[in-house]
Amino acid sequence: MRRCWPLIISLFGIQFLQSQNPALQKRLTIESIFSPGGLTGRAPEALRWAPDQKSVTFIQRDDSGAHAQLWSVDARTGEKKVLVDDDKLAKLAPPIESIKDDRKKDQITRYHVAPYYWAPDSKHLLFIPHGQLWLYDLTSRTTVQISPSPDPTQDPKFSSDGKRLAYVRAHNLHVQNLADRLPSQITKGRASPEHVQADSNILNGEVDWVYAEELSVRSNYFWSPDNRRIAFLQMDETHVPTYPITDWMPTHPSVDLEKYPKAGDPNPVVRIGIVTSSGGRVQWISLTDERDIYIPRFGWIDASTLWAEVLNRRQNEMALYLIDAGSRRSRKVLTESEPDTWVQVNDDFTVLRSKGQFLWTSWRDGHTHIYLYSYDKNSPLGADVKLEHQLTSGDFEVLSIQNVDEKNGLVYFNCNKDDPRQQQIYSVKLDGSGLVRISKEDGFHDPTFAENGSAYIDDYSTARMPNRFSVCDHAANCHVFAELRGVGTLGLEPSKYLQFKADDGTTLYGQLLLPPDSTATEIPVVVNIYGGPAAQVVVDEWSQWAGASGLFSQILARAGFAVFSVDNRGTPNRGKKFAAAIRHEFGEIELRDQVTALDQLFAQYPQLDRNRVGIWGWSNGGSMTLYALTHSDRFRAGVSVAPVSDWHDYDSIYTERYQGLPSDNPGVYAEPIIKSADKLKGALLLAHGTEDDNVHLQNSIQMVNALIRAGKQFAFMVYPNKTHSIEGPEYRIHLFHMIEDHFEQTLKPEPSAPPGEHR
Repeated sequence: MRRCWPLIISLFGIQFLQSQNPALQKRLTIESIFSPGGLTGRAPEALRWAPDQKSVTFIQRDDSGAHAQLWSVDARTGEKKVLVDDDKLAKLAPPIESIKDDRKKDQITRYHVAPYYWAPDSKHLLFIPHGQLWLYDLTSRTTVQISPSPDPTQDPKFSSDGKRLAYVRAHNLHVQNLADRLPSQITKGRASPEHVQADSNILNGEVDWVYAEELSVRSNYFWSPDNRRIAFLQMDETHVPTYPITDWMPTHPSVDLEKYPKAGDPNPVVRIGIVTSSGGRVQWISLTDERDIYIPRFGWIDASTLWAEVLNRRQNEMALYLIDAGSRRSRKVLTESEPDTWVQVNDDFTVLRSKGQFLWTSWRDGHTHIYLYSYDKNSPLGADVKLEHQLTSGDFEVLSIQNVDEKNGLVYFNCNKDDPRQQQIYSVKLDGSGLVRISKEDGFHDPTFAENGSAYIDDYSTARMPNRFSVCDHAANCHVFAELRGVGTLGLEPSKYLQFKADDGTTLYGQLLLPPDSTATEIPVVVNIYGGPAAQVVVDEWSQWAGASGLFSQILARAGFAVFSVDNRGTPNRGKKFAAAIRHEFGEIELRDQVTALDQLFAQYPQLDRNRVGIWGWSNGGSMTLYALTHSDRFRAGVSVAPVSDWHDYDSIYTERYQGLPSDNPGVYAEPIIKSADKLKGALLLAHGTEDDNVHLQNSIQMVNALIRAGKQFAFMVYPNKTHSIEGPEYRIHLFHMIEDHFEQTLKPEPSAPPGEHR
């Protein structure tokens, strides 16, 4: 097998050289954007720091995805070498395309499920193809299957000494000794000791759909530092309603009942348990008398102390608890309250283990900033924690704490201090002084720090430059180890960054892409919108299709359209006031800002035709498209993909965070978009995947019904067995051709029409 490596490396080298050769670049078409590998090639997958912090590993696939290698990059020199060759990796980490179930594919890509894990000794790798466990020895280059059962496993974790492996299988936690490979089931759901059959309503250490999607929970169990115990979250979904997701393709369709709490529905009942890593009776932690709560984050401070965040159902108050693992006694030591907005859940709670301190981020001064607290290491539950000081301040958002260098007293974090459309890496001293920008180039930096803070992986891009991956030291001296193909030969038109004023004087950031013909007049305009609290569109970051800088927008521009995007109030990363403007009133303010920005755009660019404006969006952008077409006469056409049409139909955590509970605010839910179907103006194309487990097909079906009853004509396209993202080259190509054709047919004048007359 070793003799094949030079050939494989040469093959990848040839592919790399070809990707840099302008003569071999693909043309810009919808087909080339969404073909396997796209125009820029596949980004490296599963970037990981080795436990010894000396190297970075990643999987690199060719355009087809069929061939791949696991590479290692020396963090100091940038030198690359192959750790696992193509032949072995094809079995250990098969391409995502090998999975036939689109919902499983979507779960892996959406939640970044890892295909491999490092063992603590930095000498072994654990792979989990199709849920089976395979241990790879880097020294002998041999692989051993260690799965004790054909049932799939998920979320494997090594004990810190590397002797045991924990994982979730059949809704329960298991621990396996790696020496004899004998597994032990250490939780048993509600079953009696004599009957270990899993109760599918009880998830021990497993993450359910709504926590994964709306609280970004990726794991619900953790080894104690001394490996003696495991703390886990139990989720009881007994009373959570189900939604039927139907596979229509077989002769006899099958139905999967997805546990999905909608606004006002019963949520999973959660509690933290502690069990010894060898099994035994679970010790349950009592935190609060209130049952209708969320526990979005928890973990170990030391071998005898746990921490947990408890969020109330209304999501406007979050408490930090410290817990004594031996006595199970807990104490609320800190409360974060936002009575007029919501508390943001994140991963920023960071313990400084050597000093009895921790970092905490808060919106309390109007922007997300970092605060330093202290506690008594010898008696963590003895008193409330003490606020030492605020580390950052100013008119910008701290986007995430990345790493703490305790030895040198430095905190590394992401923020948008320089420009709300960018993301940069900064550091600040623990005393709040010495705020310094680390990243050097404008644009979007997404780092992954080594645990010891000595270096970081930098995933960097701009709206004009596809992603480039480097390993960098703390002074941002970097070695590039992978990059997507450049697009310099495609002749892309530059987009313009613009600023507008909302009706209350708030600055709104927009982006405009004009057609190549600089002499064109009466140019039709297509607005690409998202508009919701989960994402910005106007960012200096590479995108395949979203926003005015995306490649699909370039295709529209070449077809003679101007493409425009603006981030209205309610979108994230602009502070509390900006985000909370839409609280309890989805739609109205967002649309007002979009129309206000459009009016100012037309004043600046008279060549744009204000009478031929289209709008399109996906998910929340699809909802906003429906809202715009039913609450305004400014849009001649629109394309709505996978929209929410009635907020009664969306999940509890997201909807209630911004709209409140239906029982508290019935008026907020009283006028869904479907009730305005009779006010539809403009030509609507509606599209949805039949297996969308996020925004259910029910939303579009109800909208279709309302439009028919209102006597409105429209077009409706369903994508069989496709999820929220409608993935797959054939499906994406079909959808985006439909979008382009829809605007060609509705926003362009008839070929035979006299000048100035539009159909």
